[in-house]
Amino acid sequence: MKAVSAAAAPAGAAVSVALHPTVTEYLRHLAKERDVSPNTVKAYERDLRAFVEYLGGYYGIEAWSWEGVDRLAMRGFLAQLSRRGVGKRTMARTLSGVRSFYRWMHRNEMVESNPARAVGAPRQEKHLPGYLDRAQIDLLFQLAEARALEGGFIDVRNLAMLELFYSTGMRLSELQGLSPGDMDLVSQQVKVRGKGRKERIIPVGDHAVRALRNYEAARDDRLRDVGAGGERSAYFLARSGRRIGVRMVQNVVSAFLEQVDEDAGLSVHSLRHTFATHLLDAGADLRAVQELLGHASISTTQIYTHTSVERLKQVYQKAHPRA
Repeated sequence: MKAVSAAAAPAGAAVSVALHPTVTEYLRHLAKERDVSPNTVKAYERDLRAFVEYLGGYYGIEAWSWEGVDRLAMRGFLAQLSRRGVGKRTMARTLSGVRSFYRWMHRNEMVESNPARAVGAPRQEKHLPGYLDRAQIDLLFQLAEARALEGGFIDVRNLAMLELFYSTGMRLSELQGLSPGDMDLVSQQVKVRGKGRKERIIPVGDHAVRALRNYEAARDDRLRDVGAGGERSAYFLARSGRRIGVRMVQNVVSAFLEQVDEDAGLSVHSLRHTFATHLLDAGADLRAVQELLGHASISTTQIYTHTSVERLKQVYQKAHPRA
């Protein structure tokens, strides 16, 4: 099998490599048969395109095969990513994508072995997620509520988004993709579509419900004002009446978080961390929090126990006679 590469490109120039036919077939399998989300398919395409580009230079563009790729080639690929300044988390994700691709080829009898299995992923530094303490959360909503009291559509919407993030712990993409039919304020619950398009139901708290009811009234007014140009299938709207964009949600939330603590580097995802941390600090069951967050593995949820463990250590140090 041959891979297409632009060997004549200037040194250091970005080279666009044509997708290998087998990669194209694999991506089609992910999208059509496994119903993987479009964003995930794009990530696999990006990583496998880089892999094909590397193999073209490593083996020579005229002759190489998937079967002939060995452990040394895999190590060389990771080394190249490292030289380019790619982070360890991204390198691990890329290696995982190559492994999955080879597993698919192996199941379809295209190769006899998976060279990516013999290469370990780079060790990642463990960073505790940023989160807001109770006082910071109170300040955040004081700021948002003060603006929403003026009754403007944007401010009412922003408060509703903040309340929903903190009340449910949903991801940015999950909130941005909501439709009116996903929200049930009578039953106080919302249906979200997470990674892999898996659906889950999350309870919505009283404070969030009040903010969302106010927003829905403002939303109805906005849709009447914009007329046929409004996007009625979207829950959260921009001023134009169209579905709010991911970047706009990020900018709105980040602006509020900077007012709470401009040096902490907090982000939209910090509200998800805060949701999980506060639940666990209050004694919530780890498995229940896992389901609320939509984590496939309990180990992913366990990182949020850091504050609970530290708090218990402090209690132990103060209370135990021989601590």
